[in-house]
Amino acid sequence: MKQPLNFPKKIKSLKKAFLFIILLLSIFSCNKTDEKIETKTTKPKTKKVEFGFNYADFNIVNDTISKGDSFGSILQSQNIGDKKVFDIVEQVKDSFDVRTIRYNKPFTLLRSKNKTNKLQVFIYQPDALSYYVVDLRDSIAKAYKKIKPVTLKRKIIGGVLKSSLSETLGNESVETALASRITKVFSWSIDFFKLKKGDRYGLIFTERFINGKTYDGVEELEAAFFEYKGKIIYAFPFERDTTSGKIEYYDNEGKTLKNFFLKTPIKFSRITSRFTMNRFHPVQHTWKAHKGTDYAAPTGTPISTTASGIVEATGYTAGNGNFVKVKHNGTYSTQYLHMSRILVRRGQRVTQGQTIGLVGSTGLASGPHVCYRFWKNGVQVDALRLNLPTGESLTGNDKTRFFKQIEPLKRELDSIGNL
Repeated sequence: MKQPLNFPKKIKSLKKAFLFIILLLSIFSCNKTDEKIETKTTKPKTKKVEFGFNYADFNIVNDTISKGDSFGSILQSQNIGDKKVFDIVEQVKDSFDVRTIRYNKPFTLLRSKNKTNKLQVFIYQPDALSYYVVDLRDSIAKAYKKIKPVTLKRKIIGGVLKSSLSETLGNESVETALASRITKVFSWSIDFFKLKKGDRYGLIFTERFINGKTYDGVEELEAAFFEYKGKIIYAFPFERDTTSGKIEYYDNEGKTLKNFFLKTPIKFSRITSRFTMNRFHPVQHTWKAHKGTDYAAPTGTPISTTASGIVEATGYTAGNGNFVKVKHNGTYSTQYLHMSRILVRRGQRVTQGQTIGLVGSTGLASGPHVCYRFWKNGVQVDALRLNLPTGESLTGNDKTRFFKQIEPLKRELDSIGNL
């Protein structure tokens, strides 16, 4: 005999199962909803602002001035007719001379984001620091010049030289132009081609940054020292006459670094032959006196007069090639041989460091170089062995003020080099 079906129990079990399924679906649905909301959460986009304009409001075109371009031709390419261009030029001429636009300089066009894509703003950058804005959004065009903010950052580097000065600065991410500035400051007291690996150095200077991020070179050399032939030579800038704004460099004792003569007539060169009374001539293949110092350098390298004076002679001889001779005073004269080109004339007054010619290999020369000859009281002498006259030293109140100014700088330099 069949047992009777127990419907109440089955219904109860089904209800429990149904409730369990609803609960699972509810949990799964909540998790899915949470996950969906999470994927929609994004960081707000940062708006790019350049030249005082929000780039998100415009269609942007960045370009450079091509050969043959003008302000008018650029505007005409934006569907602005000749008459309108003429009016714009007239309206902005007191603030922006459109004739100053130069080849290969950057410019930016800000155009409307609607269908017309109409030119709204023209921006021209003549250099890294400044820019001109021509605003065309009103019926009358307006123009103005802006200077980007400049930040000065102080930098201190030092240690021992492991290579040339230029390479050392390059390894410190400093512009190579600083090497030229340093060479000029120390040109009366240091021959940088005689610096050796292991010589100590220290530099304190400030660098310029446009908009706080774009590197724009070195602003000022605050202090420096180099170890040269076992001696530490300092350089500190000092304004002796506070009304002139003229800066000169002095050592730690207040003695000027600017001497009567420069150490060499060529920057960044090397000595290939010295003053001697008996040298085998590389061209004539005979033993003879060499009464000068040879500095090798690439053809076209500038040759500077080592002191101010009057050009006594220029010309060409079979042995000397193109040459210049400068009379400095009643005692000293210098001569520069084998030039590829002479840049001064006889009787011309020249100043110390002025370029008077270019390196070449004219005359009896086996390669490009300058033979530097030196006369004292009419007799040729070895310039490298002379005790040459020095400049003035600070005295009185100037000396007191100088020592007070350099005290913290010297302390910093000494800590760099462990002096």
